[in-house]
Amino acid sequence: MDGTVRKNIKEGMLVRVVQKQDQRTGELTEGIVKAILTKSPNHPHGIKVRLDDGTVGRVKEIVEDDF
Repeated sequence: MDGTVRKNIKEGMLVRVVQKQDQRTGELTEGIVKAILTKSPNHPHGIKVRLDDGTVGRVKEIVEDDF
């Protein structure tokens, strides 16, 4: 599923995000979505979320869709 569309992302999903400091390398961090931070319905670089460990980044991949 597409990580640039807000409606595709729900709290509790397993996703991979790119953090601000990792944008050049493209290194992805995996985690569970705790909060969706982007208010607009879509964003070309990915919806910004906070993971359950406090990491903030933009969703690049949705790993698991429980809904």
